[in-house]
Amino acid sequence: MSEAAPAPLRRAFICGVGGQDGAYLARFLLGKGYEVVGSSRDATSMNRHGLKSLEIDGRVQVVSMAPNDFRSVLQTVTRVAPDEIYNLAGQTSVGLSFEQPVETIESIVIGVLNLLEAIRFVDRPVRLYNAGSSECFGDTGSQPATETTPFQPRSPYAVAKACAHNLVANYREAYRMHACTGILFNHESPLRPERFVTQKIVRAACRIANGSGESLSLGNLDIHRDWGWAPEYVEVMWLMLQQEQLQDYVIATGRSVSLEYFVARAFESVGLAWRQHVRLDSTLLRPSDIRYGSADPSRAARLLGWQAERQVDDVIDAMCRAAELDLRSAVTSR
Repeated sequence: MSEAAPAPLRRAFICGVGGQDGAYLARFLLGKGYEVVGSSRDATSMNRHGLKSLEIDGRVQVVSMAPNDFRSVLQTVTRVAPDEIYNLAGQTSVGLSFEQPVETIESIVIGVLNLLEAIRFVDRPVRLYNAGSSECFGDTGSQPATETTPFQPRSPYAVAKACAHNLVANYREAYRMHACTGILFNHESPLRPERFVTQKIVRAACRIANGSGESLSLGNLDIHRDWGWAPEYVEVMWLMLQQEQLQDYVIATGRSVSLEYFVARAFESVGLAWRQHVRLDSTLLRPSDIRYGSADPSRAARLLGWQAERQVDDVIDAMCRAAELDLRSAVTSR
């Protein structure tokens, strides 16, 4: 009797593979035995820092795709023929969305709409994960947000994410499409670019501790967020797509702290008192901001068996250790 042929690899298509979440998700899926294809607007000029840092650059095929061009999306999805699509693409900065609202809304809303339509056109059993955002809830106050909490977006970025979320839900209902959205609260890692405030804080604290003599300028320290660990959050993206009935989930640690807490903890981690090195700059304030963002991730715990293992203090410590290593490496290589 001849041996049975090995089962074909499942193929995952990650839109936005060059970002923090894309790189960690690619590593996770490769570990699960997937063939991983990623996309960027221009594959030849994509920043591959994340893939290289995780030592998977040579194992991920990257193709060019323009998310806001339906022909490009349809041709790419048809050619890649994925079993699962993870949509992590689009403009990712809340602050930048106030300066570039058109680009933000087009890249997020039109991007997800084109993917949904492409899946409908190819008529294959493709599953779609869409990256949502806790920013859609607006200010939650003292009441943690759940999957049924109404959206009250306070930025162009949040407006775009809310629209994309509703599009996914509409296609799931209207066309019985296997599509869902993860409503992720803030999640950080050493792969965060320094334009994100968490990495800006951590990197500055490490440089100051090593004698840079600089000061750190920040805006509003009285905002509260639920900060988790990005490598854990990509695991739940995959879990969501493995369910028989796809639905949306709030993904968070369940604990919110102030930005002042984050700053103080980061400077403490490198042996400094933050008040001596931080100054407030009113020009860094956003036109509108969310004071309090908190989450109830109990549905994910109950139905997916997932809950965050690392809390904010673990996240800060891990980011500080990585920043210190990078700083020492940079000094050694000079």
